[in-house]
Amino acid sequence: MSEIAFARSIASEVEPANLGLSGPSALTTVLLIARITFREAVRRRILVVAVLAALGFLALFGVSVHAMLQNMRLKQGLLQQREAVAMMSTMALYAGSMLTSLMAALTSCDTLSGEIASGTIHAIATKPVRRWALVFGKWIGFAGMLSLYVLLLEGGTILIAWGQTGRILPHTGEAIGLLWVQALVLLGVSLAASTRFSAMTSGAVALGLFGLAFVGGWIEQYGALQHVRTCVNLGILSSLIMPSDALWRRTAFRLQPPLLGSAGIGPFSSLLIPSTAMVMYAIVYAAIAILLAVLLFERRDL
Repeated sequence: MSEIAFARSIASEVEPANLGLSGPSALTTVLLIARITFREAVRRRILVVAVLAALGFLALFGVSVHAMLQNMRLKQGLLQQREAVAMMSTMALYAGSMLTSLMAALTSCDTLSGEIASGTIHAIATKPVRRWALVFGKWIGFAGMLSLYVLLLEGGTILIAWGQTGRILPHTGEAIGLLWVQALVLLGVSLAASTRFSAMTSGAVALGLFGLAFVGGWIEQYGALQHVRTCVNLGILSSLIMPSDALWRRTAFRLQPPLLGSAGIGPFSSLLIPSTAMVMYAIVYAAIAILLAVLLFERRDL
């Protein structure tokens, strides 16, 4: 099915009497757009490919942990085995957070810009659909998809570690929540950029800010280690511009194995731990990003 035909089939589901109004009908519109957005991701096989990649990732992690434990049981005690699995799990969660962030940015970067460029947006715009409802509906659709992906990828990693050791990692609920917020931050930025730029540019903006935060986080840690206040300030500034890396560093701190954490020799040991205030800032940041997307799309000439 072509994009134009698919957009027209979407428009045919929209009843003019139930759209663009206040109250329950507006909510119905948002939920309808969310369902359509999710269905579109399935149609384009984005979700299918992502799930297959996640299952391959989890299979690789499970086999690796099993092989490591089989080797360690001959040489190390139970505590050392659990510490090793916790460290490997943190590394896997780090890779998973990057995959989830990439998915958030790349799957949504053309959701508005691509439809505007191809003209498919007009098949929906012919109906009395409020633009804010269209943006919020798409955001909810992608947010739902990302929520399932976080549960599959990050939750699956935690469950595999638990199955191999009989011990759940500490603060797993908080960790999954932080990684979920990280994905929503990237989603909001990508959607906001998509209202003004092309799909490729929107993806570059989201991933560029993600890279800025990543580099800034390492600069901040280096500054703390070497007592260079300028580097610390630059790292904090980068977290304010894009808080994605700060959310990961908070996650790593909460998951840090006790022995490695006390020794400060873990792969994700940090001298400066993002505070709860930074987490709240990231939540507000994600909300502002979607509101900015609504404002920019409202003012966009279609």
